Amino acid sequence: MKRLDASDLKEIGLLKHYRIIRKWACKNNNLTDGDLELLLYLECIGHFSKQDFIDGVYSYSWDNRRWNRLLKQGWIVVWRHRNRTTQKYNIYEVSFKFKILSAKIYRIMLGEEDLPISERRNKIMRGKTYTDKVLKTAIKNVNNDKTRWL
Repeated sequence: MKRLDASDLKEIGLLKHYRIIRKWACKNNNLTDGDLELLLYLECIGHFSKQDFIDGVYSYSWDNRRWNRLLKQGWIVVWRHRNRTTQKYNIYEVSFKFKILSAKIYRIMLGEEDLPISERRNKIMRGKTYTDKVLKTAIKNVNNDKTRWL
């Protein structure tokens, strides 16, 4: 198997439309940019403790309620409960809901799928604010960009 290097990633244009795809994912799932990127980081770790979460938060904007919000909204789930004798703390993982979202983000970045353009599946396409109208045009440009195909 060939090892990927920087020129391979640049050649396929992996990060070319990352900003628009990130904005779509955050807007349609009620996440902040920091939440999404933190969840992507935690997904790469696999199983993690609350201390791993705290260590990962250092490079993102301060949000005191982030942990509880992500747990309550179902983005993080308990993988193993503590039992106060042999397991001193809970072990967590990102939820199946987030795994589906991240897989969709990767498929869109690789050009295997397009960003949704229906108003039902994409809140941005309703065009309620100026930012939504600008992103609506950007989404159409991403979907029409045939150079993102592998």
